[in-house]
Amino acid sequence: MTPATGRVDWAIAGSYFEACNCEAICPCRSIGGRPGGRSTFGVCQFALSWHIDQGHARDVDVSGLDAVMAGFYEDDEPGSPWQVALYIDERADASQAGWLERIFLGRAGGGTRQNFAAAIRTVHAVRQARIDLDHTPGTWSMGVEGHIRVAASTRVACDETVACGIPGLDRPGQELAADVLRVDEAPLSWELHGRCAFATDFDYRSDP
Repeated sequence: MTPATGRVDWAIAGSYFEACNCEAICPCRSIGGRPGGRSTFGVCQFALSWHIDQGHARDVDVSGLDAVMAGFYEDDEPGSPWQVALYIDERADASQAGWLERIFLGRAGGGTRQNFAAAIRTVHAVRQARIDLDHTPGTWSMGVEGHIRVAASTRVACDETVACGIPGLDRPGQELAADVLRVDEAPLSWELHGRCAFATDFDYRSDP
C-alpha cells in the first residue's frame, strides 16, 4: 500500500503526546536549552502518538487522522537503533495509510526522518487499528485497541523549558507523569506506572 518512492511534497501538523519508562523529567529531554543524555535505565520503552489537525501528502488529505508508534532501544547498542510497531488510523483509506506509513517510518524524508525515524532499524508491525487519542490538557491518553494504553493527568513542574527531540526541540511542552503505560505487541511488551510523559505540538514537513 506504499506509494512509489521519490521526493514528495508533504506536511502534517497537530498535537503530540508520548510516554516512556524513564523517571520524570525524562533525562533524554532538553531542559532550558541544554541537551539531554542517557535514559534513566539504559533502555527506553516508549509509546508515541500524533493527532494530525492539518496535513497532506501531494494531493492526499490526511487531516484528522491519528498515528501511534510503540518501540524501544538500548543506550549502549551502537547507534541505539529503534525497534518499533506503527499503528495507523483505521479510518484512513489505502492512499492515506500508505503515506502515513512512509512519513512516520521516515521513508518520505523530511522532518520525521530528521527528528527520529532515521533511528528505526526493525519494524515488527505496521497495522491499521482503532486509535483513541485525547490530547486535551489534564486528560491526556492514547489507546490502540488490543495493543496500547497510556494515560496521564499529573503535570511535572519545571522552572525551565522542557523539549523533546521527536516533535522537535523548537517546540517546548509539558512534562507529565503517566498513570499507566501499557504495550502489548510481541516482542514489545510492558506495563509501567508513574513514569514520564510529555505533551506538545508538532509540525513536520518534507525536504525542500
